[in-house]
This record gives sequence, structure tokens and C-alpha cells, in this order.
Amino acid sequence: MIKPGTTVKLTLLAAAAMALCQAQAAEPAAASLAANLAASGDLPTVIITGSMPLPTVEPPRDALAAPVQMASAQQIAASGALDISAFLRRNLGSVYVNEVQNNPFQPDVSYRGYTASPLLGTPQGLSVYLDGMRLNQPFGDVVSWDLIPRMAIASLTLMPGSNPLFGLNTLGGALALQTKDGKTSPGTAIEARLGANKRRAVEVEHGGSNAQGWHWYVTGNRFKENGWRDDSPSDVRQLFGKLGWSDARTDIAVTVAHADNALTGNGLQEQRMLARDYRSVYTKPDLTENRSTLLNLTGKHQAGAALLLSGNVYYRKIDTHTYNGDLNDESLDQSVYQPGAAERAALTAAGYTGFPASGANASNTPFPKWRCIANVLLNDEPAEKCNGMINRSHTRQENYGFSGQFTALADVASMRHAVTAGAAYDTSHATFRQTSQFGYLNPDRGITPVDFFADGTEIDDDGTPVDNRVDLSGRMRTWSVYASDSIAFNQDLTLTVSGRYNRSTVRNRDAITPGGGSGSLDGDHRFSRFNPAIGLAYAPAGGASAYLGYNEGSRTPTAIELGCADPENPCRLPNAMAGDPPLKQVVTKTWEAGVRGQWGELARWSAGVFRAENHDDILFVADNQAGFGYFKNFGKTRHQGVELALDGKAGALDFGVNYTWLQATYQSRETVNGSANSSSDAEVPGLEGNIVITPGKRIPLTPSHILKAHVEVQGGRDWTVGLAMTAVSSAYARGNENNAHQAGGPSYLGAGKSGGYAVVELNGKYQLTPQLSVFAQVNNLFDRRYATAAQLGATGFDANGNFSPRPLPAVNGDYPMVNATFHAAGAPRSVNVGLRYVF
Repeated sequence: MIKPGTTVKLTLLAAAAMALCQAQAAEPAAASLAANLAASGDLPTVIITGSMPLPTVEPPRDALAAPVQMASAQQIAASGALDISAFLRRNLGSVYVNEVQNNPFQPDVSYRGYTASPLLGTPQGLSVYLDGMRLNQPFGDVVSWDLIPRMAIASLTLMPGSNPLFGLNTLGGALALQTKDGKTSPGTAIEARLGANKRRAVEVEHGGSNAQGWHWYVTGNRFKENGWRDDSPSDVRQLFGKLGWSDARTDIAVTVAHADNALTGNGLQEQRMLARDYRSVYTKPDLTENRSTLLNLTGKHQAGAALLLSGNVYYRKIDTHTYNGDLNDESLDQSVYQPGAAERAALTAAGYTGFPASGANASNTPFPKWRCIANVLLNDEPAEKCNGMINRSHTRQENYGFSGQFTALADVASMRHAVTAGAAYDTSHATFRQTSQFGYLNPDRGITPVDFFADGTEIDDDGTPVDNRVDLSGRMRTWSVYASDSIAFNQDLTLTVSGRYNRSTVRNRDAITPGGGSGSLDGDHRFSRFNPAIGLAYAPAGGASAYLGYNEGSRTPTAIELGCADPENPCRLPNAMAGDPPLKQVVTKTWEAGVRGQWGELARWSAGVFRAENHDDILFVADNQAGFGYFKNFGKTRHQGVELALDGKAGALDFGVNYTWLQATYQSRETVNGSANSSSDAEVPGLEGNIVITPGKRIPLTPSHILKAHVEVQGGRDWTVGLAMTAVSSAYARGNENNAHQAGGPSYLGAGKSGGYAVVELNGKYQLTPQLSVFAQVNNLFDRRYATAAQLGATGFDANGNFSPRPLPAVNGDYPMVNATFHAAGAPRSVNVGLRYVF
């Protein structure tokens, strides 16, 4: 297991070579260059905050970095984590997960309150790289964790702050993943797993090299399970291969990866439904099919004793289909039970039988359908009388780019400089299409579709066409130049200055409403900015070390945000978009400071503080009770906190603990819709109303306290047993941005927050033979029921789980809603076992 609070220790050359704009790791060439220069003994130890580590370079003595966290392939494998996102959640400080989708491969991974999510419309604040290739997807900056093969990862590094060298979207941090090759991971292994909920998986890897300099590595993974919730299967298929050639000065490799996955994550569940049946789902299905292929060519060349050249060229194609069965919120204030005379006549003419002639009501018809079917036949009001909806989307993305840089060492004015400079280009093309089809809800919470689409052919009560179609294409391009200089004044003190200039263009074209203007997605947008960084590290020999740093990062509004930024044309994400008044890019300014030391041979400790302020942050502002809204720039938000860590080893005992106090708050005033919030200004409880966000209010889904601890006992070479705990405090629900919601009355159920929780995991490994090992893991050892996220919203069901329109008496012709807290329930206890055989 990774030791919490692990920091990066580097030589001067290593620090410079690590400042790769695309987070590449310089391997043999950099190590050779460092070794040549370190032989003189005059290379001081230096830290660049937020740079990619050089795992092949070992520093001459200890030093302190900002709280950079690293892990090796061995640590990832030993943790038993299902994928990279699960490893981050269990092992890295200041990381927590919101399981909004409720599929193990689709979490929102947050670090210091900044998120990398697979869900369109979620503000993305972390950048993710694989061998120097950016994994944030062009359309929405989302990160699909299911496309990253766990077994192929040789190392991971999580860098804090808004370091500009990692490019756009690095607001809260950057995650750099380095993959295996045949030189460092030779041999063949097969791993098989079985577990709860019919989990079964097989992973195979093989690596090798020869005397001519060729090296190769390949791995494949097939994973299937039924999921712990009703009708929530996952099917994951991943392939990864790398072929390369290297000598003493050059290393060239080409990587090919392919994934073809089908993931069902049925989302949040209403609190009363969870109490009745913890495995239940609100509506179903929520299916995502991801298919991805990537090619990445990387190269490094040691051009001289003090000069290293490196770069990469990549291509990636992603094809994503979604199929979501949802409740039609527009039906909640309608009469949906008894068909009228005209509707009965239409049903009879169409050959239907069994519909009620009279007397249908909530008590005898808990899941109505006949008025929906009849209104489709009459082409009258299916958008109001059908209580279900099928939303389908198809996203195609192609992106490619290149980067190149040099790293050089030089002595100027009696000071040693390590300079890195380079440039990068990224371009992409994306198309997004969506349709919505009406249907009716079944007792199993599935949706039966009917022959009527939200395609503009029906007009709703206020005269607006019911049209959820989207047909958007976008082209995005970004040019970047960057540079960094680490200046060693002496053996103890080092100053690092760096900066990056980005220029991006986003060109959206709407195939449904072309030409611009209200309701059109057409738009041409340009964004540019220079982001600076400066850091000072003091690392005296044999004493505590200290660092201080300031950096700035930015992200441009995504095509989906630009396509949903008009308050006059609100949209419901990820279901529809409309209009695109320009948004400003988000700028984050981060301060870091900390100290680090060691207690003899027993343990290492570290303590740090940080403050990051987002300017022109982008907020999704709810517009009405049905969940529609739009994106807008929101003044300022702040993420600040304290991080403490302790880790060590005593004999056969390995231990570690880290703690984070996080305060993520709004720093500007804003009025937003809060119809599900009891403190709204609604005239009558349950009707539409607004809430006011004031400075200092906590941002939803961000806990105040995160505590992680682990202990591991090694019984010689034969067995290992480990125990790990993750504890997270309560967090406010989405919809409770003013932190003022209180449960009370028939219209407001639930506290408007997710409770704190602590989850314990037990894992063990036994080496049966030199080739064969067996391992086991118990997740959620004490079978706790908990939630990782919450959201306020109108519920469409009563306490018995039956569909419930018009739940409360009308007030002046309007029907108040029953609003509840929806939770992202955590998985119950599960046991998984496996075998690994090494050839």
C-alpha cells in the first residue's frame, strides 16, 4: 500500500526533466544523464512542485516536495483495487469519491474538491495523462476510468495544485500514469478473480526484451459482474500493447490500447426506497457503452552530456453510446390514470383491450400507462401524460496531437540551472447526438417506450416545442509553449520558475438550428492565457525541509458548457443543450507551503497547507423544478485546507495515516433555483422557488474531513495481511448550495446531506509456491450502509414505491411536489478471491 504523504526526492537534473508539459517520464536517457553529472558530486537536491517523477533517478539525500504522491505497480497490485480510481480512493491523501453513477468503473474522483468525472456536465478540475497523452476527453473534459487498464500501469503520480506545466484543466492537480515495458516488466503472468455478485475476471500480461534493444509488453483484461444493485451489470474488455527499441542514448516506443466496455450504473436512489430495499434502483437502465482506440509514439534521446530531447505523437478515437431510462418529471403534476372518452375510443380503434372504463386511480393503478398510449394515438399530450422517458446519446471523438521539449543543464554566474522548454499541439473533432423518446414506467422501474419522440412536434402548456434533440459538432484546437528553470543557489536552496501559454479555439456547429442566434449551438470561441508558477525549496542536510510555492492554471469552457449557457434557453444535462452566450475561462491561483522530516529510522512525517481560488468558476444554475438549467461564470470559489501525514515501518509492521481538513466554499453571492430546498422563497412549500448563495457557504459534495489509515503485517516471504480504513465526514447535497435545507412537512424529506462514514477493508496474500500466489479481499468489512454523495430533488414515488403524481393538494392550480434527498449508496460487504501464476 502506498505510504500516505509520500514526497518526491530529486536531483537537479531530475527535477528539470520531470517538468514535462504532458507529464511524460524521462527514463533511461534521463537516468544516464543524471548519473553522468551527479558523479561530480555538486548536484544539489531540488524540488519542482507538481512535476512528473523520474523513477529511475535516486537522489543523493532527502529533500521535501509539495505533497506529491506516488505508487508503483507492485503497490497497486498489492492493494487489490479493481481499477485506478479505486486505488486512488483507498490509498492517496485528500482523495475521495462520489459514486453518483453507482458503477465501480464510473466514479467521480475528487482531490481537494476538484474532480475528474466520466459524467458530462460535471466541472472538471483535474488533468489526467497516460505516457504523456492527455486522457481528458475533448467533449466535456471527462475522464472515463474504465478505459485505463490497471495491470498496464507501472507507476502513478498525483501532483497537487494548479501547476501550469500540465496544461489546461489542471486546477486542483494532475495525475500522471506511466505504463510498463518489457525491460522493466519481463515475464508472463496470469491472474484470475472470483467474487460476490458473480464477479469474474481474467488478466494476462507478458513482457520481454532482447540483446538487439527491442522490448515488448502486452496485457489483456476481461471482467464481468452482475453488480450489487438490481440490474447493474458491467462488462469490461481491455487490451494494451507496447513495442519499443532502446540503446544507451535513445528510447523509442509505440503504444496501442483498445477497450470495449458496457457499464450499467443506475444512479442515485431516493432515501425511502433505500430504506425499503438497499439494492433497489430509482429507474433503469442507465447504460454506457465505451469503445476506445489509442496510438501513442514516444521518444527520448540523450543528445549530449547535459541535453535531453523528448516528445510524443498520439491519436485517439472514442465512441460512446448511452441509453437511459428516466422518469418524466413533466408528468408529476398531471392526471395520468383514467382515460377519457376520446382516449378510450382511440385505444379501441387501435385494437387495445383491458383498459379501465372508469375509476382508475392511484390506489388501484400504481403504474399507469393507458393515458400515455392513448395520447400518442391522438398525438395530443404524451409529453405530459407519459411518466417515462428514454434518453439516447451518441458521442464520437477523435483527437490527435504532439509535443516536443528539451532539458538542459548549465552553470551561469556560479549557479546551476536546469532548463526545460517545449511546445505542444492538440486538436480534436467531436459530434454529439441525442434523442428522447417517451414511454411509461413499469413496476420493475424499467421504461417501455412508445412511438413518440421529443422532436419538436408537440407544443407544451406555455407554447414551447417539446424538443430534446441535439446534433452538435465541435472542433477544438490548443497550441501551447512552456518553459521551466530550476536555479540552485547552493546545496540547500533552490528556486524554480515556470510558465505556460495556451491558446485554444472552440468551434461549435448545430445541425438542427444552424446559423447562430437564440436556441442555436453555433459559436466560435477563442481563449488564451499565460499561467506562471514559482517555487522555493529549502532542504538542508540532515534536517527538516520546507517549501513554498505559487502557481496558476486555467481551463477553457467545454463545448457542452458553451452549448448550455443561455438563461433564456435552459437545458437539462446530459439530455439537451441550447444557446451559447460566451463563458470566460476558469483561472485558479494556488498557494502551497509545508514542512517535512523524519523521526529516526522509524517514521517520516509531513505537514502542509494550501489555498486555491477559482476565478470565474463555472456553475450549473438550476432554472426550474424539472431539473433544467444553464452554465454561467460564478465569481469566485475557494479550496483551502491542511494536510498531515505519517508513515513508517517497524520490523514486519508497515503503517501509515494521513488526514485532510478541507474547506471548499463559495466566495460570491448568487441566486439560483432551489425548489427542492426547504429554505427557498417559494410562496407555498413544494412549489418553485429560489435560494441565495452567500460567501462562505460550503460547496456540495465536499467533505470537511478525510482520514485514511493502514497497517500491514508481513510474515516473511509467505504471507501478508493488511487492514485499511477510509473515513469521510458529511457533505451537503447538490441543491443545498445555501447549506440551509431542513427536513420538515410533507414537501421536504431528508436532511439535504450525506452522512459521514468509515469503511474498513481487509486483504491478504499467501505465496503457495515461487510461481503461484493466492489473495483475498473483504470490502466494507463491517457491512456499513453509507452514501458517498447526495442530491435534493422531487420524487416521483410514494413511501410504498408506487408512482405518485399530484402528491399534494393543488394551491391556486399548482401542485406542490414532495422533495427528498437522493443518495449514492455505497456497496455492502463483499468478498473477492484470486490466483496469480507467474511463468
